Amino acid sequence: MIRTAFVFPGQGSQYIGMSKELLSFSRAAEMLEEANEILGRNIKEICLNGPDEELRKTKNMQTSIFVISCICLDLLKEAGIEPDIVAGHSLGEYTALVAAGLIDYKRGLKLVSSRADLMQQAADKKPGTMAAVLGLDTIDVVDVVDGIKNKGVINIANYNCPGQVVISGERMLVEKASRVFEEMGAKRVILLPLNGAFHTEMMKEAEDALRDDIEQIVFKEAKIPIVSNSNAESSKDPLKIKTALERQMTGSVLWEQSVNRMLNENIGTFIEVGPGRVLSGLIRRIEKDVKVLNVEDSKSLEKTKSALIGK
Repeated sequence: MIRTAFVFPGQGSQYIGMSKELLSFSRAAEMLEEANEILGRNIKEICLNGPDEELRKTKNMQTSIFVISCICLDLLKEAGIEPDIVAGHSLGEYTALVAAGLIDYKRGLKLVSSRADLMQQAADKKPGTMAAVLGLDTIDVVDVVDGIKNKGVINIANYNCPGQVVISGERMLVEKASRVFEEMGAKRVILLPLNGAFHTEMMKEAEDALRDDIEQIVFKEAKIPIVSNSNAESSKDPLKIKTALERQMTGSVLWEQSVNRMLNENIGTFIEVGPGRVLSGLIRRIEKDVKVLNVEDSKSLEKTKSALIGK
């Protein structure tokens, strides 16, 4: 029997209009209205019409991706499509918590809103940046980063897939490392339009504050396993999952390792649930012989339903 994983995208997968086709579903409209009430701003309007500058603000980017991903999750469940295991990329891990039944949608949205605010505050207080490194062996990227860590803050933020690693840290060090990668023959080194050094110790203050919020929440026993970013381990134990989540903001996102963990657990179908297809591309680079589907609008929902249940 083919086992299925739901995977949830993170920051950067948003786009204007990402909720437009979903509004024909009554539950989607309800969830967006609930989000407006919880957040105290019109996230529905921002999702639909932007402007881009507003959508790209951390507080709107993270909450809107979470809301749209949760809507897509509900639509899949209404269709009778359920996962055997879940995982999310950074921010996406919070949607995975909802999918696994550890927390509900409203609690998750409040937690994501707090996370976004804390990350933005940390970035404003200690500015940094990030860069995507394409076309180099991961071990070579790690060696360069390790070689300059004594000069300040720099870290591997995301192990995305073979040939794609994201680094994060103080701008001077990220730029220095980027020049080294170009000299080493990287296909591309892309400085990301961010002012925060996410997934480094520069997020420590934000992580500590968010830990206080997380500790106040009682996580339920997971209905299905979740693979955590910070250790790429699969678990249903709420304490283990909570502990891993509390380390996420300063630790590396072990995405390639997480996908391999799911492959080792006989996952043959991955469904990216939420806006964009970033994770779909990464999964195909990690393992080409798996089925990869996505749900972000009515068309992709119908395509996924047809592929899995013939409807």
